[in-house]
Formats: sequence, C-alpha cells, structure tokens
Amino acid sequence: MKVFGFAGYSGSGKTTLIEQLIPRFVLDGLTVSLIKHAHAGFDIDRPGKDSHRLREAGCTEVMLVSNNRWVLMHELRGRPEPTLDEQIAAMGDCDLLLVEGYKASPIPKLEIHRPSYGRPLMHPDNPHIVAVATDEPMELPLPRLDLNDVDGIADFILRHQGFRGTIR
Repeated sequence: MKVFGFAGYSGSGKTTLIEQLIPRFVLDGLTVSLIKHAHAGFDIDRPGKDSHRLREAGCTEVMLVSNNRWVLMHELRGRPEPTLDEQIAAMGDCDLLLVEGYKASPIPKLEIHRPSYGRPLMHPDNPHIVAVATDEPMELPLPRLDLNDVDGIADFILRHQGFRGTIR
C-alpha cells in the first residue's frame, strides 16, 4: 500500500481536489482508500437509532453492517486519538491510501495553496511536502502544479508513488 497526503488550510479545496482525483486513480485500476482527519468532533450516527443507543449505553465499538457497506464506530472514551500509523494499520488492503490532514506526518504530501486567501505556504517548514498545487503562478523550489489541472495532478501523484514512470 502506498500512502500519499494532502495538506492545506481549511477551505483551500483539499476535499474537492481529492474527490476529483479518486475517479482518475480508480480508472487506472487502483483500489483507493482514504483517511480524513476531522479537527472537531463528529458523529455519523443519529440519536434514536439502535446503534446510537447502544453506543451511548457504553459500547466501545459498534459495527453496522448491510449488504452495501459496513462501518465500525469506535468510542475513545477518554483515550488518546490513534496515531496515523495506527490508523493506516487498521485500514484494509488497497493500492493507494490517501490522507487528508495530518500536516506534520512524515508522509509525502501535496500542499493545496491559494495565495488569494492570504495564508503563508506550509512547505518551507514541512519537509514532507513534495509539490504545491496552486491557482496562481508563483516561483517555488518545489514542483508547482496548476490546481485546475486535475489530470496533471493525478499524473504527478501516480508517478511520485511509482505507479507510472518517474518524475523528471
């Protein structure tokens, strides 16, 4: 399994870009999975549903299974958030695991940067950023990818991860 990440400030377009990249990777015959870090708490369950009631009753894990999908919900109950390595180990087998967030993690990643947002670049302080995708021309010491060229970004990632040729 190859792991590749995406970093950028909130609202920069990480999820939108990833959503456009996934079908391209799948068309290349790859199985793709994703880990997305959520800074705020979240809940995929709904009050009143059996699974929610059982989780609220004290279960540490609740698995929901249907003929279309399954999901495992794990309550931390005061324990620390699992590390990215622990999360990767828990994922099923795939060709390419995409990671959204985890800016400081030691995995290769693409920085999504929009100069018009007035935020600084992350890459000077993050040695794991291998390229920057931006919507404006700028001089960079790393490869600069056009944020609107999703095919070009997909090709860069596939080459970087060794699925095609090499990066020149």
